[in-house]
Amino acid sequence: MTITTTLPLEQRIAADPRNFRVLTGDRPTGPLHLGHYFGTLRNRVELQRRGVEMFVIVADYQVLTDRDVADRLVETVDGLLLDYLAAGLDPEHATVFAHSAVPALNQLLLPFLSLVSVPELQRNPTVKDEIAHSRQSSVSGLMFTYPVHQAADILFCKGNLVPVGQDQMPHVEVTRTVARRFNERYGPVFPVPEGLLSIAPVLAGTDGRKMSKSRGNAIALSATADETARLIRSATTDADRHITYDPERRPGVSGLVHLAALCLDRDPHEVAAEIGDAGAAALKRTVSEAVNEFLAPMRERRAAYAKDRGLVRDVLRRGNARANAIADQTLREVREAMGTVY
Repeated sequence: MTITTTLPLEQRIAADPRNFRVLTGDRPTGPLHLGHYFGTLRNRVELQRRGVEMFVIVADYQVLTDRDVADRLVETVDGLLLDYLAAGLDPEHATVFAHSAVPALNQLLLPFLSLVSVPELQRNPTVKDEIAHSRQSSVSGLMFTYPVHQAADILFCKGNLVPVGQDQMPHVEVTRTVARRFNERYGPVFPVPEGLLSIAPVLAGTDGRKMSKSRGNAIALSATADETARLIRSATTDADRHITYDPERRPGVSGLVHLAALCLDRDPHEVAAEIGDAGAAALKRTVSEAVNEFLAPMRERRAAYAKDRGLVRDVLRRGNARANAIADQTLREVREAMGTVY
């Protein structure tokens, strides 16, 4: 699946989506939110619609550093699967699988770790951000291996396209480095993947900062209409009654305007201009209405899937079986390349 062309990535995807295989996914640390949706989920659904082959990992092993959620993984994994299905991922066209269920994938971690240095891992900005916002007094060594874990996740299935938010691009760069170094040292086995950013790679939460579960400023896809309205009413704005879209100087107001614009599929400057001097209360009403209307179909799908947990678990079982077959084959190729077949 190596692609030798100088065309921009979007044009190459449009020209022949069959040239691409996506690996993407999430840690099951709680409900997915609108930042996840506009950052990556929407891209996944669109790529699936175009016919790109899709692998979606439930990264349960990477939750082992989050001690407050590691004891309720069954609940959070089920919730993540429901969020995926509600957002539009189709298990007939997407392989959804659990990290812990694919042993051969995890065996790639050791040779991959030999290809990166400790300083490279320490400098990774995403890892540094995770540590800075951790609620723990210290973090385990597993935290530093996240980028290489993700390299194994992406490369086990020969993934060459990764739809990500801006904060995950450093991980894609580590994966590219691992793929290049492995191929240079042992021979051509892996593609060098590319990251595909969404139109909203970073979405502001209700406090004007990046939307994040750990910051308590996120609007979950599974939130009810009342919960959503309450969260938006509590959002941070400022003293200026006139509503404008100015992310640098007015992050709180602009984050809300941007959220409404995404849900309405409109330009944020136009949304701000329509509200004008009506003030923060009118802005929040506009955002609540836009978000709730946007989420209504997802809520309906989620409720329908939630009635049949057996079907939801079957999605994961089938995905695990396919991922294992592919991981076993890739590990055989890696061993042959490294000369460790005895």
